[in-house]
Amino acid sequence: MNQAMKKQLKYWISFICFFVFVNTDALQLTGRLEWVERIEMRVLEDGVVQKMNVRIGQHVRKGDILLRMDQRKSKAQLLEAKAMLARGVVKLDDADDELKRTLELFDRGLIAEEELKDAKIKIAAAKAELESAKASKALAEINLERNILRAPMNGIIVATHAYEGSVVYKTQQTKGLIAIAPNTKMLARLLVRSNILGKYRPGQNAKITVNGKHFNGKIYSQGVEAVRIEVGGAVYELDVIFNHSPRDLMRPSDVVTVTLP
Repeated sequence: MNQAMKKQLKYWISFICFFVFVNTDALQLTGRLEWVERIEMRVLEDGVVQKMNVRIGQHVRKGDILLRMDQRKSKAQLLEAKAMLARGVVKLDDADDELKRTLELFDRGLIAEEELKDAKIKIAAAKAELESAKASKALAEINLERNILRAPMNGIIVATHAYEGSVVYKTQQTKGLIAIAPNTKMLARLLVRSNILGKYRPGQNAKITVNGKHFNGKIYSQGVEAVRIEVGGAVYELDVIFNHSPRDLMRPSDVVTVTLP
């Protein structure tokens, strides 16, 4: 074996030894996947489901309309509020004109001060009525918007509990009509004993393997209350968060392998 080959062999032996040394302290654990968050969406007004735009497993973008309630009643209330607002504007204009005429007559000494006070009271009442009409219009617009459920984020639909034509009462929604979760983040949940939990802190790097694919993640949170008590000690949750592509098929409870430094 010549000198060059010996040097190359020595290099690769050193590299392998270094790699093994670096990774001897790595801890590999098995856990399960969980949603980072799961948002249960409900409507805030009674009504009938007019249109369901999504199905379970569908990916949506922030702002997409997921569900629309029958809006006829809300639209009628908005029209009524707009009419009240228009009447309020006219009434205020009339009161303002009357005040101007009254001031002119008062300045000329043709009317008593009491009549001027009455004109001022009328314009104050007209202003208050106009503000009330504005508030009614704003409330009607809010009620109309509440008849539509929009995606609060880019995500995946994980559950639906409504159908077109079904009657919904805001006080009797035991479940959200639609449940949505992020489609680019997942949580790897590990169960560890306190001696392992104490070695790590949120923000530390971790390696995640799901269905043969590898991802980089970070420790997200450490459990405070024990999940269960075993002979060897208390068991806590250790959560690791990681990003993935919406194309990756990720489901809660899938088995995941996490390598911690």
